[in-house]
Amino acid sequence: MTAQSQGSTQAGSEPGHRAAPTASPDTENGSTHVHVEGFVHPVPAVIGLDEPREGVPLVIQTKEGLERAAHAIAAGRGPAGVDAERASGFRYGQRAFLVQIRREGAGTWLIDPEPFDDLSILGDALHGVEWVLHASTQDLPCLAEVGMWPDRLFDTELAARLAGLPRVGLAAVVEHLLGFGLAKEHSAADWSTRPLPEPWLRYAALDVEVLVELRDELAELLAAQRKLEFAEEEFEAILHAGLPTPKPDPWRRTSGVHQIRDRRQLAAVRELWLERDALARKRDIAPGKLIPDAAIVAVARAMPTTVPQLLATKGFHGRAAQREAPRWLRAVSAARNLVPEQLPPLHLATNAPPPPRVWEDRDPEAAARLQTVRPRVAALAESMGMPTENLLTPDHLRRIAWRPPATLTPASLADALHELGARNWQIERVLPTVLESFQHPEPLSTRKKAQPAGE
Repeated sequence: MTAQSQGSTQAGSEPGHRAAPTASPDTENGSTHVHVEGFVHPVPAVIGLDEPREGVPLVIQTKEGLERAAHAIAAGRGPAGVDAERASGFRYGQRAFLVQIRREGAGTWLIDPEPFDDLSILGDALHGVEWVLHASTQDLPCLAEVGMWPDRLFDTELAARLAGLPRVGLAAVVEHLLGFGLAKEHSAADWSTRPLPEPWLRYAALDVEVLVELRDELAELLAAQRKLEFAEEEFEAILHAGLPTPKPDPWRRTSGVHQIRDRRQLAAVRELWLERDALARKRDIAPGKLIPDAAIVAVARAMPTTVPQLLATKGFHGRAAQREAPRWLRAVSAARNLVPEQLPPLHLATNAPPPPRVWEDRDPEAAARLQTVRPRVAALAESMGMPTENLLTPDHLRRIAWRPPATLTPASLADALHELGARNWQIERVLPTVLESFQHPEPLSTRKKAQPAGE
């Protein structure tokens, strides 16, 4: 790793890493600098990372290389920084196109998953080792696809949220706690590109360069705030939850589908979505690259009967709009030919509470509970120095306010929150506030109508 300094590092210190600042920042040439032990002159407050410590590793693409990587990683020490790069928006699905691992004593390894059936040999090499990931729920599914799943986890993004840091992106947290500038210009690149450009590989290696060091800083910060046990419980909950359950009828998540008010048009959305998905899977391309969601909704609303009508539909566009026009028209025709019993319902049955805006009309008591408890939980979260959603998931709060236990006691309320998925530490902190709010809700606020300007 290259850290542009104005002197030499302290004897015995690791190249590229700084000791803590020993003086207030100075200003030199318009940029902020700090005095650091071991440096002759002030150094930049944020040191840009532009090169991995051992240089840019070669990408592992052979069985022999994979075995060598697994052996080295297994022989390493301490936690392992782990990351994965996907090709979201370019390829079908969310599979990993590059896996990065760094462990003390093993160095950094970049592995191309494409030549291999799986990477379970790396999962075995990391058995019992704590994995350090940033925003782990984004990467764990694609890592699981290649046979990798941690036994222990430390999520630096979640830790940063619990610690109350103002920004929780990896680059922001690294800069805030370690004083390093981490470039993110390749985060949205097409990682299915082969061969991967050298600047991308440098970026990928740097993404795991300081993860373990960042983990240690966050653990120390959380311990000082008496929140480390909260974080550990959160990490365990992520591992226990496993992979997310596929949602039923994924086509219902088409952007703009709320505009559809007719069941046959909704059937057209379904048929178009399924046809697009099948073609995207076959071609290994992101579905939105063929035709966007907006085009599906536009066609479903228009229900064209000929190719010229289809192509003339306002809002119908995309790379495969014209070339695959007969395919899209067949999907619309399939929806048109369905008998009424085959048409999808406009809305699926759900046990979720209605939108809070209608609570006052449907259940004034529930509305009063929510109006009372929501700001109190927010204030409690603020006093604890963390976002409200990390203290208690908003959906959990809405559900418990809509239908609390029939007999309201500390035990029944705790059981209900636990059943919803709240963690023990969350229940312990919010229980008194929620119980008091439900037992003594404040009267519903009088809604004031907006007055025209000047009145």
